[in-house]
Amino acid sequence: MTDTDIRTKPATDLGVPELFSRLIDVAYNLCWSWSPKSFRLFSRADPTRWTRYRNPIELLIDMEPRQWDNLLDDTDFARAYHAAVSWYDEYLSPARETWFDRHHGDYDGGPFAYFSTEYGWHECLQIYSGGLGVLSGDHCKAASDLGIPFVGIGLMYKHGYFRQTIDAEGLQQHFYPDYDMHRLPLLPVVDSTGRELCVPIDLPGRRIQLRVWKASVGRISVLLLDSDLPINHPGDRPITSMLYVRGREMRLCQEQVLGMGGFKVLDALGVKPAAWHMNEGHSGLLSLARITDALKRERIPFDEAARRIASNTILTTHTPVPAGNETFDAELVRSYLGVTADEAHVAQLVDLGRFGDANSFNMTALSLRTSGRANSVSELHGKTANAMWSSLISAHGLPPIDSITNGVHCPSWVGAEIEALLIRYVGPDYDRRLLEDGFAGAVEKIPAHEVWTAHRAQKARLVRLIRQCILEQYARHGRSPEDLRRVEELMDPEILTIGFARRFATYKRADLILRDMNRLRAMATDADRPVQFVFAGKAHPADRPGQDLIRRISLAAMSGEMAGRMVFLENYDIRIGRSIVQGVDVWLNTPLRPHEASGTSGMKGAMNGVLNCSILDGWWCEGHDADVGWTIGSDKINQDQGAQDHEDGVALYDTLERQIVPLYYDRNDQGLPAEWIRRMKVAIGRLTPRFSAARMVCEYVERLYLPAARGVLAPAAGETKGD
Repeated sequence: MTDTDIRTKPATDLGVPELFSRLIDVAYNLCWSWSPKSFRLFSRADPTRWTRYRNPIELLIDMEPRQWDNLLDDTDFARAYHAAVSWYDEYLSPARETWFDRHHGDYDGGPFAYFSTEYGWHECLQIYSGGLGVLSGDHCKAASDLGIPFVGIGLMYKHGYFRQTIDAEGLQQHFYPDYDMHRLPLLPVVDSTGRELCVPIDLPGRRIQLRVWKASVGRISVLLLDSDLPINHPGDRPITSMLYVRGREMRLCQEQVLGMGGFKVLDALGVKPAAWHMNEGHSGLLSLARITDALKRERIPFDEAARRIASNTILTTHTPVPAGNETFDAELVRSYLGVTADEAHVAQLVDLGRFGDANSFNMTALSLRTSGRANSVSELHGKTANAMWSSLISAHGLPPIDSITNGVHCPSWVGAEIEALLIRYVGPDYDRRLLEDGFAGAVEKIPAHEVWTAHRAQKARLVRLIRQCILEQYARHGRSPEDLRRVEELMDPEILTIGFARRFATYKRADLILRDMNRLRAMATDADRPVQFVFAGKAHPADRPGQDLIRRISLAAMSGEMAGRMVFLENYDIRIGRSIVQGVDVWLNTPLRPHEASGTSGMKGAMNGVLNCSILDGWWCEGHDADVGWTIGSDKINQDQGAQDHEDGVALYDTLERQIVPLYYDRNDQGLPAEWIRRMKVAIGRLTPRFSAARMVCEYVERLYLPAARGVLAPAAGETKGD
């Protein structure tokens, strides 16, 4: 199944001249987000608007006729246009052989359907909150690169996830955008008659209609469901308005739309998936929709329907702590299931979500019981997840939770200068050679001075972004002109720069570096070997402790003692995250072990030559090595969290002072940190292939999707494949 198999309403007239008509094709496919040729094209069309929007649809809508007149005579623009269109056509060409063609060319089954509550492809479409959404976005991009038959299902949040500002007291403020769908790289899906597709779903006491938007992500489609239609009651139109709403019943409505609505959309389009992948328990109601459908259509016993659905269903769990697994009141769930299932089966459906508290309905428990295969997102997380769900697994004879470690989409995250080196020394198709032998050897041959020059360019770009963001923030706070002028001296690109950017959940311990302010100030202000820090991240509007962490760090950054050596960048999004992982020297990761399921930001840094300094948790348990970074403390867990924080804080300062700082400032006769650069090359060469989304999705295909498509259940706990 390819992106063209799902029809859409044509784009409205964007006023693009006929000579440049293919711009519309390029703009409506999100593969432009990882194509440097497309970026250069849109930037050349209107640098100011591109910088402001970073959204080609909005840019094209707002282009004025006189601008097109100038571009028609611009040979450089014409050259950039043909280069971008050629890349687009070659990438999407049916004749282009893909990994799936080479390895599974005889596959003749249906597509693999992927359900996720959030997707992060690019900052212009903010229907993601953090790592889960960006992981989903990278999964889609890799599926496209590899030629996987694949279709995604999600929700189109009219207000997305909140945008963040930090006030003069360091407090996080929230506001929500109001998306005009027609100014986004999305198109309405149409039915066989050419009319916009609307799919009904039943909720207690009423029926609502769902519109469907298609996001084209390279070769694959992701269908986004939208309840904001005039035909729906005003109380139902906001169901898909905001990501991760606080209200429990509204959240249940969203998950009903995702799981049950998504199933009905695929059915209405005649799409028959061979395997169904639920990315986290938020998608769990998909299984109940499929069981209910099987009971009605085939009139088979409940247990047989549940077994049949499980045979080609996959769950990926990302949550290593019990409190992070979503639950609802069981009676509330019963009321919602009662409108879609026969009364005789409602109790059985509710029982699938029982775990622990008899009055609660656990979405992860539901998803585990209705999946033939489940996986975690790192090896350590697999051990944690199996221990956490051991009673459920053993009681119901479920298969153990497997592990497939997360990966990241290299072309989306590697910086332009490092990518240029990979193109020159590995090959123009470096991203397709990640799974081949020889990648690390080719990276090793890159001259040290070229690696350092590329890194310095990416670091300088980060410093420019930091200064721009802080200037805007300080101006909004009413800081003095003298303060605003001093921003130009903020964050010296010659200084060792450490980055920390992620969702501000308390277990990630963003403030671990603040535990000993005397040692921190001494490092930051050292006359010969100073250190500086850049932080970014959001805390959920309902997460007060997370917001308190942001305030602590923001106030520390604003204080005179750390001024110029620490910043907190507001409104963390893909753009901010991309800039930080490309430009810092060291990536700092300080979760409370074993609470970090995987973590992917450190992987993104590694492919840019950034060295990791991390607690031994998540992916770092598999990636850590003295040649690619440093481990903070040990793998021992102290049940006294206060004592653990103290131990890890001391270990962090020791690692910085005794190992990281001296190595960075150790220069050879050419003024280069030779050993540091050697480690940068090892990080790029060794970690990029191992932690790429290409490797990850290949594992999903061969270990989960294809066996599920054949209806092969994973062995239950205590069984072997030969049993």
